[in-house]
Amino acid sequence: MATFTERMGPVLLFWLGLCLSGTWAVDKGNFKTCDQSAFCKRQRAITPGESPYRALLETMELTNTKLTLQLINDNNKVRLLLELYRLQGNITRVKINELKPLKPRYEVPDVLIREPPTEPLSLLSQDENGVVLSLGAESQRVIVSARPFRLDIVEGRDVLMSLNSRGLLGFEHLRMRKDTQADPEADNKEATDPPSQVETTKEEEEKVEDGMWEETFKSHTDSKPNGPSAVSLDFSLPGVEHVYGIPEHADTLKLKTTDSGDPYRLYNLDVFQYELYNPMALYGSVPVMLAHNAQRTTGIFWLNAAETWVDISSNTAGKTVFGKMLDYVQGSSETPQTDVRWISESGIIDVFLMLGPTPREVFSQYASLTGTQAFPPLASLGYHQCRWNYNDQEDVRAVDAGFDEHDIPYDFIWLDIEHTDGKRYFTWDPHKFASPKEMLQGLMDKKRKMVAIVDPHIKVDTNYKIHNEIRSRGFYIKNKDGADYEGWCWPGSAGYPDFTRPDMRAWWAGQFAYDQYEGSMENLYTWNDMNEPSVFNGPEVTMHKDALHGSWEHRDVHNLYGFYVQMATAQGLIERSGGVERPFVLTRAFFAGSQRLGAVWTGDNAAEWDHLKISIPMCLSLGLVGISFCGADVGGFFKSPSSELLVRWYQTGAYQPFFRAHAHLDTPRREPWLFGPENTALIREAVRQRYTFLPYWYQLFYHAYQTGEPVMRPLWVEYPQDPATFALDDEFLLGRDLLVHPVTEEGARGVTAYLPGKDEVWFDIHTFQKHNGVQNLYIPVTMSSIPVFQRGGSIIPRKLRVRRSSACMEDDPYTLYVALDNRRTAEGELYIDDGHTFNFEKREFILRKFSFTNNVLSSVNLEPDAQFTTKSWVERIIILGASKPSKITLRTSDDQENQLEFDFDASMSVLTIRKPGMNVGADWTVTLQ
Repeated sequence: MATFTERMGPVLLFWLGLCLSGTWAVDKGNFKTCDQSAFCKRQRAITPGESPYRALLETMELTNTKLTLQLINDNNKVRLLLELYRLQGNITRVKINELKPLKPRYEVPDVLIREPPTEPLSLLSQDENGVVLSLGAESQRVIVSARPFRLDIVEGRDVLMSLNSRGLLGFEHLRMRKDTQADPEADNKEATDPPSQVETTKEEEEKVEDGMWEETFKSHTDSKPNGPSAVSLDFSLPGVEHVYGIPEHADTLKLKTTDSGDPYRLYNLDVFQYELYNPMALYGSVPVMLAHNAQRTTGIFWLNAAETWVDISSNTAGKTVFGKMLDYVQGSSETPQTDVRWISESGIIDVFLMLGPTPREVFSQYASLTGTQAFPPLASLGYHQCRWNYNDQEDVRAVDAGFDEHDIPYDFIWLDIEHTDGKRYFTWDPHKFASPKEMLQGLMDKKRKMVAIVDPHIKVDTNYKIHNEIRSRGFYIKNKDGADYEGWCWPGSAGYPDFTRPDMRAWWAGQFAYDQYEGSMENLYTWNDMNEPSVFNGPEVTMHKDALHGSWEHRDVHNLYGFYVQMATAQGLIERSGGVERPFVLTRAFFAGSQRLGAVWTGDNAAEWDHLKISIPMCLSLGLVGISFCGADVGGFFKSPSSELLVRWYQTGAYQPFFRAHAHLDTPRREPWLFGPENTALIREAVRQRYTFLPYWYQLFYHAYQTGEPVMRPLWVEYPQDPATFALDDEFLLGRDLLVHPVTEEGARGVTAYLPGKDEVWFDIHTFQKHNGVQNLYIPVTMSSIPVFQRGGSIIPRKLRVRRSSACMEDDPYTLYVALDNRRTAEGELYIDDGHTFNFEKREFILRKFSFTNNVLSSVNLEPDAQFTTKSWVERIIILGASKPSKITLRTSDDQENQLEFDFDASMSVLTIRKPGMNVGADWTVTLQ
């Protein structure tokens, strides 16, 4: 270690010392506030209600695909170009750029899955004050007001959304420094007489503020060669009190107002030991916000990859329930309203207004723009065992054997950075991991898999092939002076490949080929960490904004870096199999569109009860903006959990999409069997419950891949008219049919779960007790309790024969859980394919619909032209809320009839049909008489 640390230098030693010391708290001083971010401070200082922008209606052009219109800033005469598009599927797109920028401004590529298809706009009326355009559907109109410029979207008599209604549009035009050119804006200015032009220039000179042309934070100076380039715009949402999204923040599901503090920040950062319940930036950024009330759901997608701040204010914020009642009694007519302001450091304004009106339609609208959740391999929905670090091959073998010895299933074991040869990614430590293929084969023999970390910082070392190739091809990001950018990270001095380049991504993908990545096999998958990017000695622990990606500055592309790293890595895993196998790639940094590439996790959390609680709203927020494959480190990454906290975390994680335990190098070992036999049994039960539900998880992910709907979702998504659900974030739904209220309080003797739906019934999945909807149900709990309810009206297929990994259960039989609603009906789906290839795209799968109505349970093929066969059969049918039949008959597709055996528990109204035995992929009916 000595020579290694000598090379690492004092910066890294300080960082490591911080990591390994007992001081487990974020150093807020390492990260900017809005006041310390010059562009945020400038834009936030704009006075509402004094917008200098007006629309020049005589410049309006309306074509089949869009409306264009010039805006002018009356203070400096700079013109902007507004483009307005009506897109298919009830989406409106608004773009604002400089009419004649000094040089091109960055427009985000690769995030949209295609150029969104347009629909015609038609002009309804026009006068000197503005224009009215039809958006086609349901009397929707866009009203463009000229002075000041303002844009309203209305439906009937309701205003759905307004832009620049508070006059906070700000667009800092590119300009030359005053000391380098006398009159920079000559091209941009409307012709005026010389005196006024001189005055304008003088007025502008007076406005040059600190931080416009250079900005220093701590010891780092940002050279800002392009000067000020920020953009901002405000949006008003009448009738709205609840807004969600804009992850990633360690905060509640319902976003808070920011009037009395900092805005929410979107800037991908490696935040050491993050704090909870604040708007600080974290590892990923998705600039998408959803707004919801009982009448409508809408969304705003702000397509900008630069540092972004989001202010939220509300006219009802801070009003007590009594205050709201007083308003009601006094007949106060103030409609609730939420106002949002987006501020980005560079780029253009490119915003998509998703007009719903239902939550499902907003998910569909966003998916039509950026794609849906990648359909993961089935095994990745199982349990993952990780720590920094499993020491060597013998350690891996021993941990693997421990799971078998304690009868706990798992699918993936993970290796962190210590598995490499000196933090050189795509390599193995020659002493600790001398024969990786032997290790991987040992796992493969048990139908298990491995994930190894591949980070995007590359050790600067002329004996390292990867570094030499990247350098010789010129693929590294450059510093402002044109040399390869270097920063400190885990290997010491490191270069950062420019993943914004398609040729770099193609080269990187090629490194995953089996003949390139020595020691890799088809059961080795990948984890991209530190891809914000993390630069230990950089400003805010990240890259200098004036670093160069070709002609673009890092400030323009920052939030895209992790997205591109994961894109190149996933492409590599696909290509190595000749395009046959689905990849699995976990990323820490992400952006809009990252859902197409794999999974994310909530980063370096801590073994604290509040961190367990926050995992729920953090994953719910990600699901709302398309990223369904989300999880948190079970047990907490930093610190050591009590056995109670660890058990409760396993019980919670077993019902979250990505289920992985992970721990810091410095923490005591915490494999599931190290906390005594009682806790081992409780953890085993939680993990085994996860495996029984794998058919349901897989069907939910197939549905998310098809529709963009979240797998793990807030209750309001399914009960959009029930205000009691709007701010709930200590419970959640999986699909429509499972409601989960994990126990997240230390020493809890009970929890209160809200069961929604005035006509719904809910069945406790453990006791089969039936409960009515629209009630707060108190549930006494013990250490073994995981409160989970199945919705009446649903059918959930499960596999109760749990084996050591998901692949070992492939041909096992199913048990169908049929939960009847008040009308004594139920329905559900089952999706089956080979679990790991892209053959489902060639229609090689089974999709069955199960229905129970009029005492007949039937299975029909939802996709008759799809072809796949399964050996699995139905070994049991359990009907909840049933009455006792006199006899039960099974009729199969060949018209054979058999009488079936059954048991009936009259006290719980549970009917169990034993060994019906039909193939789960066949047509059949079961009749209760």
